Amino acid sequence: MQITRREALEHILKNSSLAITGLLSRPVRFPVFETPTEPAQFERQEVKHIAQDFMQKFGAPALSVAIGHNGQITYLGAFGVPSRDSHEQLTASHTFRIASATKPFTSVAIFKLIEDGRLKPEDKVFGRLGVLGTTYGRQPYGPEIEQITIDHLLTHTCGGWDNGVDDPMLSNLEMNHRELISWTLDNCPLKNPPGKVYAYSNFGYCLLGRVIEKLTAQKYSAHVQRTIFSLCGITDMQIAGNTLRERATTEVTYYKRGWGNPYGMNVAREDSNGGWIGTPADLVKFAMHVDGVGVDRRLLKPETVRRMTTPGRNPYYARGWFVDQTGRMSHGGSLPGCTAMFALTADHRSVAALTNTSVEEEDLDAALRDISARVKNGRYGK
Repeated sequence: MQITRREALEHILKNSSLAITGLLSRPVRFPVFETPTEPAQFERQEVKHIAQDFMQKFGAPALSVAIGHNGQITYLGAFGVPSRDSHEQLTASHTFRIASATKPFTSVAIFKLIEDGRLKPEDKVFGRLGVLGTTYGRQPYGPEIEQITIDHLLTHTCGGWDNGVDDPMLSNLEMNHRELISWTLDNCPLKNPPGKVYAYSNFGYCLLGRVIEKLTAQKYSAHVQRTIFSLCGITDMQIAGNTLRERATTEVTYYKRGWGNPYGMNVAREDSNGGWIGTPADLVKFAMHVDGVGVDRRLLKPETVRRMTTPGRNPYYARGWFVDQTGRMSHGGSLPGCTAMFALTADHRSVAALTNTSVEEEDLDAALRDISARVKNGRYGK
């Protein structure tokens, strides 16, 4: 099996117990208000060539891109076709699975509950004193299960259930959330003490979705739509269906490249860790409302954003976001048949790209950086 650069990095960091202190102070963001400018015709032609080269190289039927700056969408680009069986052209309104690019939405929802005083990062997840109590699995719980906190789930340091070959989210596809969580607690013991080792965990973010449901008495998707999407002007995001027949009206068709069957997964069950569909513009709107510059309402207080984007055991991962020393916040996502990438930079530029085939997230990010560099007021960096 081919190992991606991100997987290699995570493997290197997995056994590290070194506390990262050098990156704990995030760069302060000062509002810089520039007038967003529509890209010139030559810029659009350059972007078109980059998109066409990307689609040809990876056999991608479609590539959709959005760029925003200081609270406004400055560029939308849709290339290719939503389905190989149709002569319809892709538009900026076509929706895609975003896979793990879902995790920042779940993180923001958790931090809104923390801001509201309904949750604390140090709150336990399981056990008599835990948010989820003893609802799931057999009692008593295995060693150290009751020591897992909300922050451990946010930072992928819960001690187990990583996204390797034994990822619980890829097993027992017929089970619902309750059944899968109980099965995992009963059959998959932790590999490390909570808080000691970073190991990227889809299952951990599935648990955060259930925490949200427990505290709000709402379905995860309904709560996110009400408390996040409604504030961002996002109207077309929803949880994905599993089969070709269950596609949304505006949703593209997914095409296998490499491992896995795009329509052989329980994507709907991955709601809070990888289940949303949407457009690149939706991701950009969300990022701009996290940033808070040029928008009517920010999603979180600046100090909360700093806490959310402060690295933990992994110097490149905070709480639902990949981060770096330039202040760039990002997250990618991939499932069989789809790849997603979006980012927010310290100079208030938001970018996103979605495609309907499987590529390495690094390759999609490279194309997105290249496109962004060609578009005035939409580029990465300063």
